[in-house]
Amino acid sequence: MQLEFMRRAIELARQGSAGPFGCVIVKDGAIVGEGNARVFETRDPTAHGEIVAIRAAAQRLGTHDLSGCDIYNISVPCPMCSAAVYWARISRLYYCCVPEDAAAYGFDNVTLARELAKPVHERSMPAEQITELRAEALAAYAAYTQRSGRVQKVTGSS
Repeated sequence: MQLEFMRRAIELARQGSAGPFGCVIVKDGAIVGEGNARVFETRDPTAHGEIVAIRAAAQRLGTHDLSGCDIYNISVPCPMCSAAVYWARISRLYYCCVPEDAAAYGFDNVTLARELAKPVHERSMPAEQITELRAEALAAYAAYTQRSGRVQKVTGSS
């Protein structure tokens, strides 16, 4: 079954207009979400194959928590998609290629990963903390934690 799911991800990758990135999400032996890079059609820079597949799986399963799901992706996800995979609590990642493979074809996630590994003040994008409003921002966090009916933090491993 693993090869079948990965072949579907590769098939989806071949269809992607914004690059060869295809992805399927599987739960209990069935595909519950799939996607490919749709950045150009949607004019959405976050519409990578993994994000599209995560959104489809969450919609189909009726939850943001994709614990118990596996993700099949043609490559190790980019930093944005990797974070989304963790936020979705996906249980296992299967992949064929590594970022250096993609870089050989002009897709450079390696540089982005290096940039994000730096402290925020050392990155190429200028960033400035507005300390004068930090207390107000912290109060927003505190107010949310006191809100009745809020979604509680789910604990557990991905």
